[in-house]
Amino acid sequence: MSVAVVTDSTAYLPSELVDRYRLSVVPLTVVIDGVAGLEGVEVTPAHAARALAGWRGAVSTSRPAPEQFAQTYRRLLDGGAEAVVSVHLSAELSGTVAAAQLAAAEVGPHVSVVDARSTGMGLGFPVLAAAAAAARGAAAAEVRRAAVEAVDRTSTLFYLDTLEFLRRGGRITAAGALLGTALSVKPILHVVQGRIAVRDRVRTAGRGLARLVDLAIEEAGDGEVDIALHHLAAPGRAAELAAALESRLGPRLRNRYVTEAGAVIGAHVGPGLACVVVHRVDCDRSV
Repeated sequence: MSVAVVTDSTAYLPSELVDRYRLSVVPLTVVIDGVAGLEGVEVTPAHAARALAGWRGAVSTSRPAPEQFAQTYRRLLDGGAEAVVSVHLSAELSGTVAAAQLAAAEVGPHVSVVDARSTGMGLGFPVLAAAAAAARGAAAAEVRRAAVEAVDRTSTLFYLDTLEFLRRGGRITAAGALLGTALSVKPILHVVQGRIAVRDRVRTAGRGLARLVDLAIEEAGDGEVDIALHHLAAPGRAAELAAALESRLGPRLRNRYVTEAGAVIGAHVGPGLACVVVHRVDCDRSV
């Protein structure tokens, strides 16, 4: 490809898609009980789930250093890429975009950075849109535009057993009104302009998953969609959501992906996460 596409480890893309599009993935760092490791390389979702279970472990995260991005960009450009489009998780949730921008400024004008304003496959679908454009031989500006347009067609919804992990990590600002007496409520959240906000609240996990399906159907609209499901130590919930969405969407469902959320997101949401990402398909393009 004349345009190389870079993302970070919080996209949680299926490995076969990373290989198919020759994506470069820059890992974030996870620190568990004082020991640092790279997400997806040295630290797995299982590591995070074990540390978070029963509130036993101390888990924190940090962005990649700008030099990690700069090395990746130089490697790709030196390897024959004419340009690089680098797509990353929301700047409202992480300093990753800022690190990528610093690296891009250092490496030069052939590198462009896109804020996906989400994470998980809320980031992954814009990455795939950029990669598909690059695979078609599109110029860098069109590859970037494909990612930006996909951001606006992608919605991220998720259910949590508790808000406590988000509160601890400082990611719950938009949902602050629910804290305190409402911590027993089962929250359904979504990502709005890169920030986490409360979409609904229910009293039981069963109602939460059912409501998550209803909200995903609303976000899907009337056209074709791709969906992605993430979980953390809750494969049964992901399977239940997948079955319900397949039934409700029928032939409008084009692609379905299921991956476990990694340690970075896991550190901020805790075990039990159930997430649905809805990507409304652009009929004029194909991922």
